[in-house]
Amino acid sequence: MAKIQMTTPIVEMDGDEMTRILWKMIKDKLILPFIDLKSEYYDLGLENREKTKDQVTIDSAEATKKYGVAVKCATITPNAERVKEYNLTQMWKSPNGTIRAILDGTVFRTPILVKGITPYISNWKKPITIARHAYGDVYKNTEMVVSEGSKAELIVTDKYGNETRQLIHEFKGSDGIIQGLHNVDKSIGSFARACFNFALDKKEDLWFATKDTISKKYDHRFKDIFNEIFEKEYKEKFEKAGITYFYTLIDDAVARVVRSEGGYIWACKNYDGDVMSDMVATAFGSLAMMTSVLVSPDGIYEYEAAHGTVQRHYYKYLNGESTSTNSVATLFAWSGALRKRGELDGNTALSDYADKLEKATIATIEDGIMTGDLYLLSSLENKKKVDSETFLDEINKRLTALMA
Repeated sequence: MAKIQMTTPIVEMDGDEMTRILWKMIKDKLILPFIDLKSEYYDLGLENREKTKDQVTIDSAEATKKYGVAVKCATITPNAERVKEYNLTQMWKSPNGTIRAILDGTVFRTPILVKGITPYISNWKKPITIARHAYGDVYKNTEMVVSEGSKAELIVTDKYGNETRQLIHEFKGSDGIIQGLHNVDKSIGSFARACFNFALDKKEDLWFATKDTISKKYDHRFKDIFNEIFEKEYKEKFEKAGITYFYTLIDDAVARVVRSEGGYIWACKNYDGDVMSDMVATAFGSLAMMTSVLVSPDGIYEYEAAHGTVQRHYYKYLNGESTSTNSVATLFAWSGALRKRGELDGNTALSDYADKLEKATIATIEDGIMTGDLYLLSSLENKKKVDSETFLDEINKRLTALMA
């Protein structure tokens, strides 16, 4: 079988721990036998981020801007324990956060549905995609512990030196805490356009929700920018595509989501999206069964797994113990990136391969062969729990048949 050729590279970002082990297995068993892979490789493992003082993360994001498509392995965001474990010179920032900021991207996460794993919410029949704004809010906050008797004010100094002050709180009788959040119109506009473009691409309705009745300036700004961009740039496109844009309050959105059958994109502010993406993933079955793609408003795509580095399984692996780690989300990151590369380059063979890789993966699970996490969730009668490597070997068998 002749290998599929690529004309343009994708950016490949390697990662940490068990997902790094799976990354190599996936390439060796499911990609390199079928594709003459062209990739620009960046090692985002924590040791190399330390060695390069995190320059490798910045370089990988800049390369993604150059080539338009990237695939990323899960990476460690170090805490105090990790600083000690890896002997780091500092607590390096989240690679995902750095890449999102450079690409000005929005994260879209969609559950992967398979027979035998029924959503906890029984009326959910179609995937619900969470679109998370990836800038500002609590993730770029400034916060302080405040002593009793203090007065906290919000002070803005304009470019001419003029001050505007608003009282936050006078702390009488108790210590307390304060927090300052910010966002910028440019990022909110990019978020809106990425959501509208993604909805048109998927031909699915778009919902957006904030709490503008309480946050009459901050959240209302999001609502107004979304509405202005939609009316000026996307209303006719949505009507032509037969899809709708719908705004509501975040608490009403939650109620509507629970009662719905799915099949739409739900846009959320940064914190809301962080929480709701995990809720949706868990309610559909597993965080390891969820695709994740970062999309910039100018059409740059970075695909990744929605979960972490599976630290517990990695330590078992280092001890020589067998692991049964779910690699589906990482597999779908590869298939998503290769499909998009094929679409952008007019390489139908590459896009078709990506479709078949996903089909083979789902067929393996629906044939009853699965990793431990799915084994506990699946209602299939003749199911079998297999280790990480055997699962990929079984996918290879089905993929080989499809490719033939």
